[in-house]
Amino acid sequence: MKLLKKIGLMNAAMFTVLILTWIFVYAGAGLPRAYAWFSLKMVIPILGIAYLLLNVTLWVINVIKKKSTKKRRIGFIAAILLSLHLLLLMNIIQLPYPSRIQNAQPSVTVNWPFAGKTVVGWGGDSLNTNLPHITWASERWAYDLVMEPFNTGSHNPEDYGIWNQEILSPASGIVIAAYDEEHDIEPGSESFLSMEGNHVYLKLDETGTYLLLNHLKQNSLTVKIGDHVQTGDLLGRVGNSGSTSEPHLHIHHQRQNPVLTPHPVLAEGLPLYFEGTDTVPMPQKGTVVSPSF
Repeated sequence: MKLLKKIGLMNAAMFTVLILTWIFVYAGAGLPRAYAWFSLKMVIPILGIAYLLLNVTLWVINVIKKKSTKKRRIGFIAAILLSLHLLLLMNIIQLPYPSRIQNAQPSVTVNWPFAGKTVVGWGGDSLNTNLPHITWASERWAYDLVMEPFNTGSHNPEDYGIWNQEILSPASGIVIAAYDEEHDIEPGSESFLSMEGNHVYLKLDETGTYLLLNHLKQNSLTVKIGDHVQTGDLLGRVGNSGSTSEPHLHIHHQRQNPVLTPHPVLAEGLPLYFEGTDTVPMPQKGTVVSPSF
């Protein structure tokens, strides 16, 4: 009680929230850990900034009234610690979502989604090979796939090799989402309407988990909600819709139904492997992949 009185109730509450959130991240599992991780990156920094503003206000009041500012100093420390979690969100501090591949089950092995030679733009189980994805729970083992030429810097989507390429269903399953009404944006622009853009989501027959394919071309889908697709069936074509720097296919595997999750990152990402190619089952960034089927 003496310590609580010395620190202050609000300061103690802030330290407790921060400590418990980190405990959930590293000692928890499943969806609660995904929510805790989301809170560290998205909620805690906002809380910290708000608490910093509150402490500044209270500090000014204490100075004017000539009262002790000792608790305010502790409050500043708490607020700064909370606010520094912005560095996680901005990837200035790079931490992978703490889910180990051997413990994240079920994994799934599917076919390659293209009939031609493809390059893994991002993929794998390390920060160096999968930085945009590995720091989020749902996209822990996601891939971004491109084709030569890519990274051209062109503002014309037709200058990218993967533009308008056919996407083949990697596995059999039920189509639970099929949307292709968003316009394709100019490469390098930020005029997107949603993070995912046009997409197809499958509930896999094998595991009952979900495969998400994003950034498809407007008006290119060949399937609709409720369709049952087989491995190799045509789903649509690659576009440049959603939050994307250039035409590519984003694909990842997760436990929760993406249609029902309140936010795209509030889900458990699961390992995704590929068979029927000339390379390893989990290809990393820079790997050139040719299907053998």
